[in-house]
Amino acid sequence: MDDTGASVRIPETVGRIVSLVPSLTESVAATLPGALVGATDWCSHPAGLDVARVRGTKNPDLDAIRRLAPDVVLANAEENRPPDIEALRAAGVPVWVTRIETVEEAFASLERMFAVACRTEPPGWLGRAREAWRAPFDGPRRTAVVPIWRRPWMVAGRDTFTGDVLRRLGVDNLYAGHPERYPRIPLAELNERRPDLVVLPDEPYAFSRDDGPESFPGLRCAPVSGRLLTWYGPSLVEAPALLRAALA
Repeated sequence: MDDTGASVRIPETVGRIVSLVPSLTESVAATLPGALVGATDWCSHPAGLDVARVRGTKNPDLDAIRRLAPDVVLANAEENRPPDIEALRAAGVPVWVTRIETVEEAFASLERMFAVACRTEPPGWLGRAREAWRAPFDGPRRTAVVPIWRRPWMVAGRDTFTGDVLRRLGVDNLYAGHPERYPRIPLAELNERRPDLVVLPDEPYAFSRDDGPESFPGLRCAPVSGRLLTWYGPSLVEAPALLRAALA
């Protein structure tokens, strides 16, 4: 069973994989590069990835995926739509769905994905990532808001991988208790909360030093790599050190 509890019939040998999640694409490319035959247009890592493109995470080309004849399609409960997953399964295509909301869940989910869905040993980089995140944070804690979009302003709310990454680095999301995972919050309210940090990832909205900080006068803004903050894959090895530096 995959992370959602769905039963998935995986062949004994997996030689053709389509990934509908950028971080899973990078994970497979770093581990089983010859098996990856398809990925979304948003799959940007590794650079120069030469596989068939099947449109986006929210609007995959289902016919193109079927024509690739994958042994398994890798998806994610948050990033991919249930109707697309069910349509592929109805066509006889095995779809393995991950569900990841914490760093520990990422380690467990990726280990199972490789062992069961990809029929291979867990990669060495996964062990190195576990080691990189092993030490608990020991220092003064700070608060943050984490915008992910503007016009309208949206932030990371409850039960997000992003929030858990920051928590492990000593930064507490002020909207972690919000009933929505990605609530729309007026800009005035975000400023009124007076967080210690405004964390501005460069995806899904491309916040930068020139686009975002001007909306938070008097607050300390930290532009960061969205890949380091939101992806679960080989980037987990370097994420702790690089994010600590960016948040300092």
